[in-house]
Amino acid sequence: MTVPAVPQRLAAPEPGWTDSADVVVIGSGVAGLTAALKARELGSVLVVTKDVVASGSTQWAQGGIAAALDPEDSPEEHLQDTLVAGAGLSDPEAVRVLVTEGPEAVHDLIDLGARFDTLADGEISLGREGGHHRNRIAHAGGDATGAEIERALVAAVKRAKDIRIIEHALVLDLLTAADGAIAGVTLHVMGEGQLDGVGAIRARVVILASGGLGQLYAATTNPSVSTGDGMALALRAGAKVRDLEFVQFHPTVLWLGKSAKGQQPLVSEAVRGEGAFLVDHTGKRFMLGRHELADLAPRDIVAKAIMRQMLATGKDHVYLDARHFGDEKWRVRFPTILASCRSHGIDPVRELIPVAPACHYSSGGVWTDLNGETSVPGLYACGEVACTGVHGGNRLASNSLLEGLVFARRIAAHLAAGLPEQRDPVEDTRTPGLVDADMVPELQRAMTAGAGVIRSAAGLAEAGATIAKLIELPYDEPGTPGWEATNLVTVSAALIAAATVREESRGAHWREDHPDRDDRNWSGSLDLTLPAVRDRAVPKATFVPRESEENDRHG
Repeated sequence: MTVPAVPQRLAAPEPGWTDSADVVVIGSGVAGLTAALKARELGSVLVVTKDVVASGSTQWAQGGIAAALDPEDSPEEHLQDTLVAGAGLSDPEAVRVLVTEGPEAVHDLIDLGARFDTLADGEISLGREGGHHRNRIAHAGGDATGAEIERALVAAVKRAKDIRIIEHALVLDLLTAADGAIAGVTLHVMGEGQLDGVGAIRARVVILASGGLGQLYAATTNPSVSTGDGMALALRAGAKVRDLEFVQFHPTVLWLGKSAKGQQPLVSEAVRGEGAFLVDHTGKRFMLGRHELADLAPRDIVAKAIMRQMLATGKDHVYLDARHFGDEKWRVRFPTILASCRSHGIDPVRELIPVAPACHYSSGGVWTDLNGETSVPGLYACGEVACTGVHGGNRLASNSLLEGLVFARRIAAHLAAGLPEQRDPVEDTRTPGLVDADMVPELQRAMTAGAGVIRSAAGLAEAGATIAKLIELPYDEPGTPGWEATNLVTVSAALIAAATVREESRGAHWREDHPDRDDRNWSGSLDLTLPAVRDRAVPKATFVPRESEENDRHG
């Protein structure tokens, strides 16, 4: 197994300014802003975000938010669909929390000002997506649900005069006390003014809500800010990260050609929920007979089927057929996707839509208990950066926005019992490190080839060896590109370690050399930690059997 050794902390100038807050929230998506709105009743709150406050992954969510809002639906049915999608690794109690508290969380959003699409009688219009046996997906603006939720949350935060926001800021590392507990963060503000450059913020609590790791791969639906920062800094602070090998590749991402890189347009699963279907280059429907839900099977099954069809036909994409929708349905139900397709020269009203899988969502992340607390005292996590136990081996469609809402609320409820005392940070004597930002495209190619949809021991080893060589390149002065590149390297190394150890195929983890699911040996999670040394360390993967995992999470 070839796993790169990664820096123990980021090389950066000494902080030139200091600030303080009771609660620092890192990230401004649905999870971060919900946490900030709920925590402001407990003390001073500061939100730190890499771009403008509305720039995270939430705004790109097309499909919607899943909850048992229909009288004919039930939390129990939602729970069962989630457990099936999770491929045997979802924590039933975490899922029960999600599905039982979810409807109230959605109604809270509505009270906050979020406007969901409704029927003629005023009831919320509910659609269906892959893996769901009921219509339980609430959407807004047809296919602009995330944008509407983000709009409502941003407006609420701006109305709340007691929440401070620092935009264009990259959090570098966590400050810890002598006992390892959280004491604050260091960060770099990219701009001019009083808080320019590297600074330090003292905090009693830090809430990670920094999103995912999509930029590890050459093609992703994630925005450019999704460079795994939260997972990387949590590892460097001694936190454990769980189930990182389960990276969900969305099956239907608009294929823009072999040379396309970076964030790619998503063609929401809701399009298939409305009756679109997949075909190969001959027009054959290849999902029929592969799963009881055919084109609406869970995402891992559809993505694998697409990859198999591409391999069998020698093509680098397949097609989505939604021509039967007609012009009006496209304009009313999917205006964003329609505009996106047409901007790239494809008219889905009259043409097949070329699609292929691309990195979409990390089901794993920083381990938390049911209250969002990590293994580091004073550090909490919610949203895509976290592993709450809900998703297991594969996220059920449209559960992500709900998870961010529910567990952000639970963090605030847990903290209501009392914030910890402010601790004094200790001097960090570990050797600072950094990697060359120019190596990122090669890292992305290596991860896509060796740790993408299809994996093997040989492919993972080759990806690890390539990245290990890239790390040795000389780097320039510290700056945002180098810091992000180092975070990508750190998360890549951890993911390769986990994917190499798990010798089975389950959920979103597909090993060609171990093609079967193996409940006897692999019914459990892989915890990743970064051993505490002075210089560089190789992430370590430790298997946690299912029984131990549940006891761990529930205390």
